[in-house]
Amino acid sequence: MKFILESSDETLTTHSGLALIGLLLSKTKLNNRLNEIKIPEIKSKPSVLNSDVARAYIGLLCQSKNDFDHIEEFRDDDFFQLALQLENVPSSPTLRQRLDQAAHLKSWTSILKEESMSILSQLEVEPTPLVVGVGLDQRSYVPLDIDVSPFDNSGTKKEGVSRTYKGHDGYAPIFAYVGTEGYGVNTELREGSTHSQNGAVEFIAQSIRYAKMLSNRPLLLRVDAAHDSKDTIKLCFDKETTADFIIKRNPRREKPEAWLMIAQQRGICCEEREGKKVYRGSMNVNLPGINRPVRQVFEVIERTITSDGQILLVPDISFSLYWTTLPDAPSTIIRLYRDHATSEQFHSELKTDMDLERLPSGKFLTNDLILHFGLFAYNLLRFIGQSTLKSSDIPLKKKVHRRRIKTVIQTMITLASKLVFHARRFKLKFGRGNPWFTVFNHLYKEFC
Repeated sequence: MKFILESSDETLTTHSGLALIGLLLSKTKLNNRLNEIKIPEIKSKPSVLNSDVARAYIGLLCQSKNDFDHIEEFRDDDFFQLALQLENVPSSPTLRQRLDQAAHLKSWTSILKEESMSILSQLEVEPTPLVVGVGLDQRSYVPLDIDVSPFDNSGTKKEGVSRTYKGHDGYAPIFAYVGTEGYGVNTELREGSTHSQNGAVEFIAQSIRYAKMLSNRPLLLRVDAAHDSKDTIKLCFDKETTADFIIKRNPRREKPEAWLMIAQQRGICCEEREGKKVYRGSMNVNLPGINRPVRQVFEVIERTITSDGQILLVPDISFSLYWTTLPDAPSTIIRLYRDHATSEQFHSELKTDMDLERLPSGKFLTNDLILHFGLFAYNLLRFIGQSTLKSSDIPLKKKVHRRRIKTVIQTMITLASKLVFHARRFKLKFGRGNPWFTVFNHLYKEFC
């Protein structure tokens, strides 16, 4: 069948979900706080306000568009301007230049992080905790997962791009997520060759403070062996940044055979299959500079037969060690740490679903600011996704704990509708039979 193509005078939009983003942004103080900041290069009041630049760029990011040139397709889009409550839609050069100028003012990144936590707190977001123990010993902790995730920017000459530990050229940003849903509380762009622990103590301290703005429950900090440092442990014992922790130990040059002997003496052995013995246990260790013993959990695996039945001439010994404040069984500590790997999915959503891996600017500070904008937009999309799970009218039948950002963009942001102005009011008309209209309508009323 051949279709007849015609142009129409009607105002149609394919991104109706920006109406939800605009409502959430209206609950923040971004407008006032950003507009109060004077850009040194701009002497008079600009025609495009700082708030217009910020909200327009957040609107792009919520559609998985990070390139400055993407704004051009929305310059004459009435709905884009109305939904995000913009006085003027910036041009591509204005967007690029303003973000370059603002990147030198550290106040923008601070405002974005503070307002991100403020809006989540205002919306009464309660990060889902982890529950450990049984009966009267049952306890709940809100996980705070901190990790570095390299961004591949190979083939570019962007400032700060260098060799990462993944073996490609790029950046090595660090992220902090709270709750099992993975709300982003902190981020920082780093050069690719930067060691993970460089500046990490200050970053962790800041992340703990932000996380405490969202929940009064005890925090459980989970970090990998790159952050195995007595400074990290001391930080968690400090009164202002108190947090329980599971920190994977860096064994450095310790020998597997030595740990097998310790495990045989102090651990409990479980033979999971023929030729594979697993020893688990714990001990208290006095560390220099820390005025209390720290519990160390160990797991040592001795294999004399491979999983396919091959007998080994020399036993294969592997071990893993963890610092922790939790009193639970070693198997529980190890399981809780392995759940830390879920944060890789949050990285993936930022890098792939929101298309943020290849940052658009050639300037390091601008890309750092863009990463903070990305985390802000990520939290808005995460909140919308979690809100859809409460609806009984959602057309997706599979029960999930967390709605992926890509799904949120596809189902709630890129919705088609017709913009109508009637009786001095704007209306959005959705197509007949749109399966997501009921959910969208419910959320819009809830956010108003």
